[in-house]
Amino acid sequence: MRVEFITDRDCPNVPAARSQLLRALVRAGLPARWQEWDRCAADTPRTVRNYGSPTILVNGKDITEAAPSGGADCCRLYRRRGGRLAGVPEVGDIAEALRKACKAGSEEKRAATARPAWRETLVALPAVVMALLPKLACPACWPAYAGVLSALGLGFVNYTPFLLPLTVLFLLVSVGSLFFSARRHRRIEPLALGISGATIVVVGKFVWNSDIVMFGGLAFLVCASLWNTWLARKTRCSVCVDGAGEKSH
Repeated sequence: MRVEFITDRDCPNVPAARSQLLRALVRAGLPARWQEWDRCAADTPRTVRNYGSPTILVNGKDITEAAPSGGADCCRLYRRRGGRLAGVPEVGDIAEALRKACKAGSEEKRAATARPAWRETLVALPAVVMALLPKLACPACWPAYAGVLSALGLGFVNYTPFLLPLTVLFLLVSVGSLFFSARRHRRIEPLALGISGATIVVVGKFVWNSDIVMFGGLAFLVCASLWNTWLARKTRCSVCVDGAGEKSH
């Protein structure tokens, strides 16, 4: 969020408007920080100069949704409730503009993180498929494998030698995704559950040859991915106000 306070040096309403801005930030639960512009300063942007003094912008928008004007070389007036005019905005109007900006920022953040979170869940699917793929140890299954591979134009291919390294590779990719997600939401429980599940899958499938153990490991891995997705969507960035030239009061 970017809060800007536009003033003229000789405007008598600036101190009162600054006090109103401070009260509104406190009411909205935000840090008491904003960037202050002097309309007469050489480095002040042209768009800022087209607002009268005092003006408060939140993310580049006037709190009353007023548009900039070329004839802004005068003190600005605000219409209060009841129709009367005043030289400073009301605290409630400023706080409402701040709350709307916070809500809009939260919705954009959720929209931006929703797709990556689900993509991280889908990373586990190749490992699950490879783990479920049976070894060529059952002669009764050979005709089915031959039919599927022939339809793909591959003929009958013995994929058994590649099953273990491919399964381990996809499991490592899944665990790696959990690791990088853990660095963002700072929770290692899904990562630990995913590592346990991947280990159980390898041991159950290739050491003990136990479907029950393997499916238990897959359940751990899927639960870890879903848990990680939930944490990624739950994580929210706190509102912060940064930028050069900001003043804190």
